[in-house]
Amino acid sequence: MSLLDDPATCVDTIDIALGERSYPILIGQGAPLWQQAVQHFPAGTSATIVTNTTVAPLYAEQLRAQLAPHYPRVDLVVLPDGEAHKNWQTLNLIFDAMLGSGADRKAVLYALGGGVIGDMTGFAAACYMRGVPFVQVPTTLLAQVDSSVGGKTAINHPLGKNMIGAFYQPRLVVCDLATLKTLPQPELSAGLAEVIKYGPIYDMDFFAWLEQNIAALKAQDGAALRHAVRRSCEIKAAVVSADETESGLREILNFGHTFGHAIEAGMGYGAWLHGHAVAAGMVLATQLSQKLGYLPDDRFLQRLLALLEKAQLPVQAPVLDAARNAERYLALMRVDKKTQGGAIRFVLLNPPGKAHTEKIDDAIVADLLNASIAA
Repeated sequence: MSLLDDPATCVDTIDIALGERSYPILIGQGAPLWQQAVQHFPAGTSATIVTNTTVAPLYAEQLRAQLAPHYPRVDLVVLPDGEAHKNWQTLNLIFDAMLGSGADRKAVLYALGGGVIGDMTGFAAACYMRGVPFVQVPTTLLAQVDSSVGGKTAINHPLGKNMIGAFYQPRLVVCDLATLKTLPQPELSAGLAEVIKYGPIYDMDFFAWLEQNIAALKAQDGAALRHAVRRSCEIKAAVVSADETESGLREILNFGHTFGHAIEAGMGYGAWLHGHAVAAGMVLATQLSQKLGYLPDDRFLQRLLALLEKAQLPVQAPVLDAARNAERYLALMRVDKKTQGGAIRFVLLNPPGKAHTEKIDDAIVADLLNASIAA
């Protein structure tokens, strides 16, 4: 598999409008994509590619070949793969390599991989010498449609997901659709969860399109994937441009994530893929919206369940504690960035296609969890 396979004739460009921190997202594949991407590479004294043990054999040397004409030196850092390694110890491997090679404050980091690599590389870039440029080269569907865009960088803590990090924007995002051809089916499904979320929170026409095209997306049809990535990035660009630091509107992008992050932490990082946890979380968030009277019936819930099942995503959240399951969920959800004054805030639908964030009493959430998750 090559970054230059299957050349396309068109490259989609979506701009993240953030004043001095604005940058383009490029979506395409093959030579035309990379010919355009090199025009946006940040100048620097060196480049460091950060990737993992799974992605490195597939794409690291090809990205190095793209970077070599533009930097005096191109270094490579290969990290262990998986959510379980998204921590201080692994982050320090990036700093060790950069300091060891003499990388200065004009160095440029390139994140080559999925959401874990993107989050950690962005956080490393925000911290190294108080900030160096970085570029996102996402190789998973989840990263292309969500985590690579918007500047949220972080590592996990045993008590909470993504609780240590910074808002730090990349200089460029390069979504090479050819990299999705090597994506295992579970990872593709995990990415589809982040695609699906954009419908309930922002665009029900897109949700209807997903219902009609889910088989093509699962089969990795090129035209369908291109549209799904482009529309997802358009929606995220609109939201991020309006609320860069998640002080209001941007919180809607966390639909299903409050429950989902609790699942990831409670099951142990890596036991559930992020997108799988978000899928189960979206079901719970929709049920909570219905319980609060924002959805008059279960018609949308049934549509969501059908779409998630077709995408081969879980719709049933797991039991985290056989004796005190609701209490365990609530304790984990309290360690959430949307929590204020000890009150957990959830992204709710009112109606589908429009979302808001609201504090919900623990007793109401506990009732939902007890009713929805069988011990």
